[in-house]
Amino acid sequence: MSQEEIKKGAVPAADASATEEAPKKRKKKAKKHSLVEANVCIQASYNNTIVTVTELNGNTVCWASAGGCGFKGTRKATPYAASVAAETALTKAKAMGVERVYVAMKGIGAGRDQALRAISASGVTIESIKDTTAIPHNGCRARKARRV
Repeated sequence: MSQEEIKKGAVPAADASATEEAPKKRKKKAKKHSLVEANVCIQASYNNTIVTVTELNGNTVCWASAGGCGFKGTRKATPYAASVAAETALTKAKAMGVERVYVAMKGIGAGRDQALRAISASGVTIESIKDTTAIPHNGCRARKARRV
């Protein structure tokens, strides 16, 4: 560039592209599920309760756990934490259009019954309830009893 162009305020071609606005980033489109029926799996362990909502073929739609709902430590294992996790998962599922659910419970934690009550209170219709807790038929040796 010559001195005269600099004085006049001419901008070189390389700098002109830098002053233009960068292309705006597009937001991801949220997947629109129009589910009417879904499976709800409740896994209640001694330490936590996890509620998963899946399509009928098994693809996960949404989930919630007592730990993810703000409960930490031993409070995760309480029945109240399980009911909060179930309400959270069903609120997400109802936003996707779920009206009828098939419930499968697994585990022997304190929150399994309370999570089921929270699901029935959330306004969806429970079509069936199935207990899928693993029961050994005299398989592996049990751990030694805990002494407190």
